[in-house]
Amino acid sequence: MADYAKDVLVETQWLEDHLDDDSIRIVEVDENPALYAEAHIPGAIGFDWKTDLQDQVKRDFLGPEEFGQLFGSRGISNDHLIVLYGDRNNWFAAYTYWYLKYYGHDDVKLLNGPREKWIGEGRATTTEVPSFSPATFDAQAGDDAIRAQRDEVLGALGQSIRLVDVRSPQEYSGELIAMPGYEQEGAQRAGHIPGAASIPWAQAVNEDGTFKSADELRDLYTSKGVANGDPIIAYCRIGERSAHTWFVLHELLGHDDVKNYDGSWTEWGNLVNVPIEKSA
Repeated sequence: MADYAKDVLVETQWLEDHLDDDSIRIVEVDENPALYAEAHIPGAIGFDWKTDLQDQVKRDFLGPEEFGQLFGSRGISNDHLIVLYGDRNNWFAAYTYWYLKYYGHDDVKLLNGPREKWIGEGRATTTEVPSFSPATFDAQAGDDAIRAQRDEVLGALGQSIRLVDVRSPQEYSGELIAMPGYEQEGAQRAGHIPGAASIPWAQAVNEDGTFKSADELRDLYTSKGVANGDPIIAYCRIGERSAHTWFVLHELLGHDDVKNYDGSWTEWGNLVNVPIEKSA
């Protein structure tokens, strides 16, 4: 598809043709979890990114055992192809894709376009919540080759690692800590990590939320000094927009060494004695 490095996208028509395929589990993950109850793709399982996919005691995601229990309890096994979609141009769908890859589930794809595209095309929706028999989902140990944590980011300052800030220009420059209407997990300071390139996630998609062609994406990142072969760490505010960029760089363009810093600006902007920069 569009000369991407990996076969990791499905189109809306393909998904509509496979709604009754029991080897597939469709999963919706929205920034606004209430949208799932209003309407969703028939057969789609809804996950709440705050209450289902996050540890409720510490700011981190679930451990491998809890992650496996969650997916298995919803009828998702290691043998299923998981197709993800959601609101906000698939931010949290891409985050869940990255999360699944972190725990070793490779049979996963992203819908090319968010739930708004599916609904806008007049395709079937329902309010019925599917019920699947419990299944076995074994999560592997986390793959730290695709996840960056704060000490690694701090160690990257001044090195050859390319830091990519995917937030809006206003967040990057320090004009705003968070864009109005975005999920709020506040940082005390505004700005960006020193040396980070500003490449907003939205530049990678078309108006309908589908991804731009491979050639367009390569031109976008190389024009900002991010070339294939560079070690890259992407970040945003809480890790979902940077997971979207991780998907573009690692899965669509085939960059091998790409990590998502899911602590992102919420963590960095609250840390004591770490540097920040302001202005574009």
